Amino acid sequence: MTSPRFTNHLSTESSPYLLQHAHNPVDWYPWSDEALERARTEDKPVLLSIGYSACHWCHVMEHESFEDESIAELMNQNFVNIKVDREERPDLDQIYMSAVQLMTGSGGWPLTVFLTPECEPFFGGTYFPPDDRHNRPGFRRVLGLIAEAFRNRRDEIASNAGAIIDRINSQTRQGPGEGVVSEDLLDRSHDLIAAQFDSINGGFSQAPKFPPSMTIDFLLRYHHRTGREGPLDMAKRTLDKMAHGGIYDHIGGGFHRYSTDDRWLVPHFEKMLYDNALLGRAYLDAFRVTGDLLYRDRVTETLEFVARELLDPAGGFYSTLDADSEGVEGKFYVWSLGEFSEVVGDDSALLARYLDVSPDGNFEQQNILNLPLPVETFSKQEGVSPAEVDNLFASAKTKLLERRQTRVRPARDEKILTDWNGLMLRAYADAAFYLDREDYRRIAEANAEFILTTMWNGKRLLHSYKDGTPRFNGYLDDYANLADGLLALYELTFEERWLDTAIQLVDVMVDQFWDSENSGFFFTGNNHDRLIARTKEYFDNATPSGNSVAADLLVRLASMLGRDDYREKSGQITRMVLEYIGKFPSGFGRMLAAVDFQVGPTSEIALIGPTESFLPALRRRYQPRRVVAAGVSERIPLLQNRPMIDGKATAYVCENFLCKQPATDVETFEAQLKQHG
Repeated sequence: MTSPRFTNHLSTESSPYLLQHAHNPVDWYPWSDEALERARTEDKPVLLSIGYSACHWCHVMEHESFEDESIAELMNQNFVNIKVDREERPDLDQIYMSAVQLMTGSGGWPLTVFLTPECEPFFGGTYFPPDDRHNRPGFRRVLGLIAEAFRNRRDEIASNAGAIIDRINSQTRQGPGEGVVSEDLLDRSHDLIAAQFDSINGGFSQAPKFPPSMTIDFLLRYHHRTGREGPLDMAKRTLDKMAHGGIYDHIGGGFHRYSTDDRWLVPHFEKMLYDNALLGRAYLDAFRVTGDLLYRDRVTETLEFVARELLDPAGGFYSTLDADSEGVEGKFYVWSLGEFSEVVGDDSALLARYLDVSPDGNFEQQNILNLPLPVETFSKQEGVSPAEVDNLFASAKTKLLERRQTRVRPARDEKILTDWNGLMLRAYADAAFYLDREDYRRIAEANAEFILTTMWNGKRLLHSYKDGTPRFNGYLDDYANLADGLLALYELTFEERWLDTAIQLVDVMVDQFWDSENSGFFFTGNNHDRLIARTKEYFDNATPSGNSVAADLLVRLASMLGRDDYREKSGQITRMVLEYIGKFPSGFGRMLAAVDFQVGPTSEIALIGPTESFLPALRRRYQPRRVVAAGVSERIPLLQNRPMIDGKATAYVCENFLCKQPATDVETFEAQLKQHG
């Protein structure tokens, strides 16, 4: 092997995204004191480029511009160039994404931002082609214009940068509104979401379509609350279309990032840990509500994909699989009719019709496998039984997966991120309980052990783990998501250590992140590096915001522990955004879960003594406003002063700590659960 021609300051980093750029001719630095001091000393602007390893357009911009020596020369002469992995440093990504959105009205990755030596943003955008095209200015021209402006228009740059920073900081200064959470807010949220619904293809937008897992959670909750069929129909239509579409990997399981069309056919092929955690839970809840086996199958296939391809042997979950292989997006996942027929064999003609495989293809002369018709409709059309189609497809799936494993695989980002692991921990814990899967329980417990051993010392949580080294102060999302996952693990196992650690994390979160002046949680803690802004995030994007998770987590813990301080903080968070929820509810799906719980009614269930006989009844009922504690513990208020009756296992079904007569038999327990919804 020959030595690379260029090596820059990224070569000692552990992030796969940064290492992808370590041999660019660009003199890249990671975000560091060294780079920032150089910018100040040489009085040069900073060119900040933010992306992530599975980002297709990040790869495109690298190949077109950052590998071009003439462009690299312009960058090296005029700027201090800094590369950031947004998954490692979401604090920087939040600040500078907000700045670009204020400047341009939109954002995305790769994020390209020009900063003063004091790190103040004054110009930015996303992907720039090397030369002018597609109504986008060329990167060469942008570099020249920015360098000239920095030399000759410093006062204007300083003024613009100051105004942007003021607007970013102003967003954190508002306090809670005067409104109160109410059932009316849930009604209005439902009506606005319904007005956006695509009744043909499901989802709540036109192309591109992102999986609306948190909105589906709200719709299932609203159906449960009201008994109305419309919310359930919207959830089912969307889940069905995604489950049958090309956004789902019908051979290997798991969901791709989003659909580029409005039919869920052509995905952006990267696979993210967080999407599969959130969608796993959405399909699990839909199975619990409807009993539809399609939804159960999507849960199990997705979690099996994660265990097979994203699970570290030590117990952590990796972050992503790339969209590209061999430099081509989606190449790993698509099929020609010839190869499909060769692999499947005698049944290929029938299954090609079932899976939409044709000579001309449905994607760039290749075929993305999808199911245009439900198996019942297809079977009737073909004159075969649904069971026969299912059996033929199961056999073919094994063959196709074996063949696909021989291809060049997409790159895997093996960073282990605490916040995303918390999301997947809850997905596995919930699935272990409601599907009664011991293998899922083992994976959840191993994951919790790994994260708590490597990332938590009892006082401080870290964010990212790679190559044996944990790094970066934990962010709000790390604390909230991990505590949320541990609470789910407690409700699966009833081992108090998981609940105790969740409470410890929440108390540190409150101490380090709570804004005691204006309420709400900051994204960074009090002991974090000083940046140009300290942001708060309430909007649920691809992942739920830390404030949304915290609001939901705090109110559920308050019901279990009798913690009025938790309940008050949860209410303050939701009151911060009542106005926005009322206008844009689809952006607050997880926050609406907190509102739903706050409005009530809620159920608190205490199980005393051997509890196994009561668990099937809990599994059978979808009760989203429920907490469960079990065992004998004076430290958990829900369990205090609740003895076994006549030496028998006893269940107490309560509402706001007012309990019905204790139940010692399953029939009485189930009847009481039914009365509580």
